[in-house]
Amino acid sequence: MGNARRVLNVGAGTGSYEPTDRAVIAVEPSEIMIHQRANGSAPVVCASAMALPFPDKSFDAALAPLTVHHWPDQTRGLREMARVAKYCVMLTYEPSSSASWLTSDYFPEIAVHDRAIFSPAESYRNIFTRVEIRAVPIPHDCSDGFLEAYWRRPETYFDPGARSAISSFARFDAGSGLAQLRRDLDDGTWLSRHGHLLEKTELDLGYRLVIAS
Repeated sequence: MGNARRVLNVGAGTGSYEPTDRAVIAVEPSEIMIHQRANGSAPVVCASAMALPFPDKSFDAALAPLTVHHWPDQTRGLREMARVAKYCVMLTYEPSSSASWLTSDYFPEIAVHDRAIFSPAESYRNIFTRVEIRAVPIPHDCSDGFLEAYWRRPETYFDPGARSAISSFARFDAGSGLAQLRRDLDDGTWLSRHGHLLEKTELDLGYRLVIAS
């Protein structure tokens, strides 16, 4: 966010990624998500990213963490962000850049689906004049709980609470993939294939930060 003082959080959800050290306005279309926001969180407007109810350049920066792929018209939403803010920061995911055991070995249907809904980070250059793309390595003890957060902790994927926070698992029946993962963990197959990961403290799994204006 740099020195931005007035920030718009687009597709804010429950507010997990909102900075607390500056003025934030959240935009979220889901009434369910809005009701799940914590007391004292940023003021929220029920609206769509495709039609942000703010004048041009109302904000120093607009933030969109792991949300653009949910938008029905990604280009329109990103253009709206560019309209209302001086610069924009998006956290996105490139499945094609991921060497993930989770999707390649156990949930290939998630990989197919994600390749269809996530736009490559380079495509943001079609919308913004200036674009900087940074890889975001995921630490082994990441607590954010998105799809690849548990790359060194495979047992976590058996926790229904952990899976409920990952939108990908809401779209598919995880039963067969989890059953195979359970077998591979029990008989040592997972360890023989991916045990080298236990020596790593972070891993590039395709998450990208796009800073644009």
